[in-house]
Amino acid sequence: MSSLNKWIFTVHGFRYPLLLSSLHMLTAVLVGYPLAGHRARGPLPARARRRVLLLSLTFCASMACGNLGLTYVHLDFAQMVYTTTPLFTLALSKAILGKRHHLLQYAAMGPICLGAACSIVGEMHFHHAGCSFLFAATFLRGLKSVQQSVLLQEERLASVALLYLTSLPSFCLLLSAALVLEVGGAGPALALTDHRLWLLILLSCLVSVLYNLASFSLLALTSALTVHVLGNFHVVGNLALSWLLFGSHLSGLSYVGIALTLVGMFLYHNCHLVASWWTLWWTGRPVRAL
Repeated sequence: MSSLNKWIFTVHGFRYPLLLSSLHMLTAVLVGYPLAGHRARGPLPARARRRVLLLSLTFCASMACGNLGLTYVHLDFAQMVYTTTPLFTLALSKAILGKRHHLLQYAAMGPICLGAACSIVGEMHFHHAGCSFLFAATFLRGLKSVQQSVLLQEERLASVALLYLTSLPSFCLLLSAALVLEVGGAGPALALTDHRLWLLILLSCLVSVLYNLASFSLLALTSALTVHVLGNFHVVGNLALSWLLFGSHLSGLSYVGIALTLVGMFLYHNCHLVASWWTLWWTGRPVRAL
């Protein structure tokens, strides 16, 4: 989805990131309403309604900042910034939900974030405004996942129903912002006759719905932190796409950053196994499986 959005912004010169975000939300409303059925039409408790509204605000702010950042920087830089999402999610889940994690999972945040920092330092297309938007989007993505986890696991909302309920107010907010700041401003005219562009925008909207629905479903089964650490696996693929589609180049330091990120991901997902290996090496005695 990031590669497709970057292609729309760069190759086709589409300068309306807020409008694109609002179209993503509109597609989620149109697809989510028939799929959710009665689960989205029943009355919600007052506390759940407040939480859904707050999630909608975080949702649209995250998407808007992410798309704004992509208009300034290369895709590989954006992906490296996004790899720090687990750190924000870890801190927010601890602060908001009071969750505890394995000591090695805390240690894994070191190489994950250090790898992202090395990649950022090694990136040759740094842009201050783009970097600010991306870090804001990264923080908001972590907050959004924690909020989603609460609604899915505590309020027992279905994934598709939550997607529909959050998309409708997000669409209204993003469309209002796009009309005021982009379409109604003195920017370039909207290319209504470019059929290839609108076909790519439609594809981007459909991919966005599939991505959000998969993310919501995975959050209902695991945790916000696990979802974002798993999400770092797509970094290598997106870097390859950035090189193939946009001709971006990585420095040696960026490759070191990728390696550190992958090491941190392995440590996070296999913390008990690593602890067993360490105990076996240190004491010479195997430990019971955890």
